[in-house]
Amino acid sequence: MTRTLPTLLHTGDTLAHSGIAHGLSTAAPSSAAHTDSGAILTLRIAVISETYTPEVNGVALTVAGLVRGLRELGHRVLLVRPRQRGERAERVSADELIVPGGPLPRYRELRYGWPVYWRLRQLFAAERIQALYVSTEGPLGWAAVLAARRLGIPIASGFHTRFDDFVAHYGLAWLQRTAFAYLRAFHNRANTTLVPTEQLRQELLGGGFRDVRILARGVDGQTFDPARRSLALRQSWGLAEHELAVLFVGRIAPEKNLELVVRSFEAIRARGIPARMIWVGDGPARAELARAHPGHIWCGMRHGADLGAHYASADLFLFPSLTETFGNVTLEALASGVASIAFDYAAARQHLRDGIDGRSVPFNDATAFVDAAVAVAADAELRAGMAGNARRTAEALAPGAVSTRFAELLVDLTRSAR
Repeated sequence: MTRTLPTLLHTGDTLAHSGIAHGLSTAAPSSAAHTDSGAILTLRIAVISETYTPEVNGVALTVAGLVRGLRELGHRVLLVRPRQRGERAERVSADELIVPGGPLPRYRELRYGWPVYWRLRQLFAAERIQALYVSTEGPLGWAAVLAARRLGIPIASGFHTRFDDFVAHYGLAWLQRTAFAYLRAFHNRANTTLVPTEQLRQELLGGGFRDVRILARGVDGQTFDPARRSLALRQSWGLAEHELAVLFVGRIAPEKNLELVVRSFEAIRARGIPARMIWVGDGPARAELARAHPGHIWCGMRHGADLGAHYASADLFLFPSLTETFGNVTLEALASGVASIAFDYAAARQHLRDGIDGRSVPFNDATAFVDAAVAVAADAELRAGMAGNARRTAEALAPGAVSTRFAELLVDLTRSAR
């Protein structure tokens, strides 16, 4: 590594001493975002993310959708991300730069990017970048923010991951306040921080974040569609026609509160309801859980239409995670027409109507979660009604509207910085 994190931090210190610790320099963006008549021009936008597809997680999929949406609207997007397995660090095209990186400790399937500050600063200037969106708070994200601030490029940051909550699930609860302070310091160096819900916006503002705006999430109603329900897939799970497929989709890791999935499923079976537990995803807890529950179905990572078929072929979706910034899987289950059980926060509070699309139970009330799962599992007519309602709820969440709003936010930042 030719440029280390201490080097980046030294660069940050220099920047702070230059008098722009919390604002932008006086340099204007390289070109206007609007004509004199007010018509919107296409922008040259840099998007920085230390996770990206084909990695499968909420951040990677959300950022990929935003990049795709911006490009479909005619904006020119430069994507900067770390190399993934089997890739080289190089300029892939005019619209993508892959930088060196390494695996995250205790999260080795994800990578961080090296803090290539000078490379980014030169690139942003040469490409005449007009706005920056940074979705991750690692070394690459810091380097991008510092480079953009030096050049006077307006910055939007995305608050995607509750690292302050994660640390408690990895034996580091004593670091929660430090982690939150780190996140605050990072995001307050942007012009604005984008979050998916009003609940999270209020929490961050109360915690000292300066400018927090809402950018809603959408869901692809073609990929996630009840029409993808597959009898053949259900049969491969060993299900008879009348049996229930209970589903979890996500990272199989301690922070997802998976013990409550198991507890809920066992309560369903204890009621005499014939059911199989279906797990889609991977992670550090999978091997131990699979050994403890050999009768469960372990499907591993799934993508695209295949993932959509796994959702649509289920009858009940359980999502007891307590650490979500949003929880895209909740929207995917709704769009797939699957009755869902989740805690009343994040995506569930925003979109899952309790008793209509599924059950949204009080936060961290494990008993209420189990009781709701059993009640919905036991009532086929209730599940069918919830499934239809869930699909109708998701149909209002088209990704195109989210992309348009995102582009408007970035254009607004360029106007404010002029």
